[in-house]
Amino acid sequence: MHVKDVMSREVFHVDKDQNIHDALKLMKKHKISRLPVINTNNSHIKELVGIMTEKDIGRRLGSSRYGNLAPSHFHVSTVMTSEPLTIESNESIGKAAQLLIENKIGGLPVVDDGEIIGMITKTDFITTCQGRPFHEITVGERMTSNPITVNSQDRLVHARRLIIDEGIGRLPVMEGDELSGILTAKDIAQSMISFRKVVPDKYKPARIRNLLVGDVMTQNVKTVSEDSLIEEVATIMVENNFSGLPVVKNGIIKGIITKTDLLKLIMELEEVH
Repeated sequence: MHVKDVMSREVFHVDKDQNIHDALKLMKKHKISRLPVINTNNSHIKELVGIMTEKDIGRRLGSSRYGNLAPSHFHVSTVMTSEPLTIESNESIGKAAQLLIENKIGGLPVVDDGEIIGMITKTDFITTCQGRPFHEITVGERMTSNPITVNSQDRLVHARRLIIDEGIGRLPVMEGDELSGILTAKDIAQSMISFRKVVPDKYKPARIRNLLVGDVMTQNVKTVSEDSLIEEVATIMVENNFSGLPVVKNGIIKGIITKTDLLKLIMELEEVH
């Protein structure tokens, strides 16, 4: 099976000179977490110059380097990752999966003859392979045990740094031994934008440092048990646009199951067949 058989052909993108507000609106509207960045100056060709993710927004806007800059000053080119990894449509899905897993990224622009023609993401793999024999495999067999967690009273800058340094997209939030919420790269990106809108410039650096995880996290988190089937989890992820789910037993967190875990399983099944 090739990339062209799995990839999404409807590509949403932004120009490098657009404001990040426009990019976030596009992400929210289409329920996506990354956007290819193009340069359309003096050309009808969609020249790929970068990629922008929710994690990129949280990384840049939360850094001291950009201090008290207002959101209106942030263009996509400020936030994007230049020279992103890409893949051609005739490459194997095995190669695409390997690139996603090894580089800890969620998606790859598909580029043929210098022009972007599609995107391939972990969700595309899971959607395409939902019919595989997942009904015999439980979450407990594939989850990541002892996940990195934060407390609701931890500072957001600490959680942001964990997400960046560990290359992860979400952190379970604990109150003692019990799960009280989840913090994602999307939560951080959106909070940084909202915060910069309402706080006067001279107070931004100090106030950002004092934001707490509990101020930003998502509550009432959907969880699964160790006995849940991978088939069920894949459906929940695709239908709700979740990238990961905490695994809980009697209120105690036992692990986390993510799209990366499912992608690794899919590739193992590919090799077997």
